[in-house]
Amino acid sequence: MNPRLVNLLASFIRGSSDYTLARLEFCVRFEGRPAPPVLDRLPDASEATLRARWDGIEEQLAAIRAFVKQVESGSGTDQRTDPAFRWLRRTVRELDQYARALRWVLTVHGGDAAP
Repeated sequence: MNPRLVNLLASFIRGSSDYTLARLEFCVRFEGRPAPPVLDRLPDASEATLRARWDGIEEQLAAIRAFVKQVESGSGTDQRTDPAFRWLRRTVRELDQYARALRWVLTVHGGDAAP
């Protein structure tokens, strides 16, 4: 398996844990308002797991990005300026970067063992 792919997957898994915590904090802070979408966690950094679950993860990330954009374009500033939202937005941006890099590695290298 491509070492870059392993490293990116491990980083994505860590980032998804950060997102889960940021999502929880956002939900507690803004109780009663719509919650950010859930992101399934990859159980391991294996190519088999990636191939089996990646399309679903990318769909979830699209919904998460749409949620963040909706909050950013909202008329009120209480959510946009809150530290809980800023943390959520930062974790989403990091996950998006990892996801784009993962898709690139899969496309260019096909996930092969060769670097």
